[in-house]
Amino acid sequence: MEKKFEKIMYASRWLLAPIYLGLSLSLLMLLIKFFQEIIHVFPLILEISEKDLILLILSLVDMALVGGLIIMVMFSGYENFVSQLDIDENVEKLSWLGKLDSGSLKQKVAASIVAISSIHLLQKFMNLDSSNSTQLMWYVIIHMTFVLSSLGMAWVDRFNHKQKG
Repeated sequence: MEKKFEKIMYASRWLLAPIYLGLSLSLLMLLIKFFQEIIHVFPLILEISEKDLILLILSLVDMALVGGLIIMVMFSGYENFVSQLDIDENVEKLSWLGKLDSGSLKQKVAASIVAISSIHLLQKFMNLDSSNSTQLMWYVIIHMTFVLSSLGMAWVDRFNHKQKG
């Protein structure tokens, strides 16, 4: 009975596979939004201000970072929790593939969230007017929470590695 239960439990990891496939669909949605922004602004490029162009570019960079985050979570999560990817030798392989354990993945995700939060904060600073100072304070507090959480996770991970070694 116990052996059968353990087999079923172990096989249940495959329930994550459709979730990782769904993340690839979210990449498609992100791609559509990315090009929607470019197509929307392209006819107006000579009319928009430098500030608005910089805000648009920051938004595009933000989408690129989110896309990279999705790829990292999708592939590393699949490899760590479902099954190893079987990639032919003659096919280009991402250098980090197979090297990110769940701890490393958490650190990379945290660093990506801090980078994305930084871009959002920069966008808010660029759109700053005096009536939004309280709102901006909350954005800074939230950003610093992400930064401190990321540093805390890195410290715990480093401490755990020292304990093992």
